[in-house]
Amino acid sequence: MAELLALWHVALAESLFLIALLVAINGLDDLAIDILWLLMPRARRRPLPLPAAPPATRFALLVPAWDEAAVIGTMLRRTLAVLDGPELVLFVGLYPNDPATRAAVAAVADPRLRAIIGPLPGPTTKADCLNTLWRAVLAEEASSGRPFDAIILHDAEDVVHPAELAVFAAHLANHAMVQLPVLPLPDPASPLISGHYIDEFAEAHAKELPVRQWLGAAMPSAGVGVAFDRAMLGRIAEARGGLPFDASSLTEDYELGMAVAAQGGRGTLVWTLAEGGPVATAEHFPADFESAVRQKTRWLTGIALAGWDRLGWRGGVVQRWMLLRDRKAPLMALLTLVAYGLALLLGLDALLRILLPAAARMPAVAHGWTLVLLWLNWTLLCWRLLVRALFTLRVQGFAEALLATPRALVGNFVNAMAALRAFSRYRAALRSGRALAWDKTSHRFPQ
Repeated sequence: MAELLALWHVALAESLFLIALLVAINGLDDLAIDILWLLMPRARRRPLPLPAAPPATRFALLVPAWDEAAVIGTMLRRTLAVLDGPELVLFVGLYPNDPATRAAVAAVADPRLRAIIGPLPGPTTKADCLNTLWRAVLAEEASSGRPFDAIILHDAEDVVHPAELAVFAAHLANHAMVQLPVLPLPDPASPLISGHYIDEFAEAHAKELPVRQWLGAAMPSAGVGVAFDRAMLGRIAEARGGLPFDASSLTEDYELGMAVAAQGGRGTLVWTLAEGGPVATAEHFPADFESAVRQKTRWLTGIALAGWDRLGWRGGVVQRWMLLRDRKAPLMALLTLVAYGLALLLGLDALLRILLPAAARMPAVAHGWTLVLLWLNWTLLCWRLLVRALFTLRVQGFAEALLATPRALVGNFVNAMAALRAFSRYRAALRSGRALAWDKTSHRFPQ
């Protein structure tokens, strides 16, 4: 028994030191972003006023749609109603084996709407659907004799802001890509699972991306509420053999932002205040655990795992740091899960010290540098939760900020399960050689 207890003590103490060290490194990495945000010029942290008189711009808005019969009709009617103007053409990508979505789109009567049915049965990847729409854009330009100035991307569940065209037109003069913030809609029926997206996007779009932009790193696209300069998208298409979206990618939006930077273009995320709040894209996010895990599995697979293979580590020191931050996500999610398990083992160790006199005589598990790391991690955790709540308060208000702390625990479990599934899915894809399919979640549109 004494030998077993000694082995238990050594294993637990060494594991605690290693996990505490890794958690501290990750916490200091996040703290560096917080400090840089505080060091940013105040003007960069303030929302911009709404442009008064935007220049005339001809927009093509692309909406890929697979199995979206429940939302696409309502989304299209509202979008076409709030985005007033004849210089907009909205292209919807459809599939021959999705008659319900095709019927919902056909019921929307508007001369600016183009329903485009792709040649392949669905689901392919979202990028493949967007490439079908790109061909339709080229055909529209050829038939009308008028090229588009910019290409906008939205999803079938997006609540589009009426002022987004004005913001895009004003900022595309100096940027190749303009990204609007994404605001997850609160869901009273799912305040924790759906709500944890509120906190994550508040930090990502109000802190992380502005810091990236300030440091000169490439600006990833969110894939919704984003506009690309037409000439830039054309150059990317030429570099990729004629099509701008990589059909083998699960996160073509993220990679497209990187491609803009590789072509020498600048991307920007713009916070603009209009009447009633920021000019942003609002949407519902998954409300149940399984759907949230599926969605984040796709994100982690595309950005962290496939992105490592596909994009490599090109760029300067700052760019590589940001790539590391993107790609550490699944490992950090699993590390958090391991840390929770280690906390349970420490509780078991405390119980053994109460029940067994031999265990009570063992030295403390946490001592020396381990104790220093534990106090550091506790401080960083309190800071992290405070920062998350403050950014949620800044973006979504007091009621949502109160839920930010309990939602952090829920988000950790969602991210950990998604990381496990992402590793398993990507490993299976590498073994089989089959392309990863569009594993989309069901969408909702607010009534």
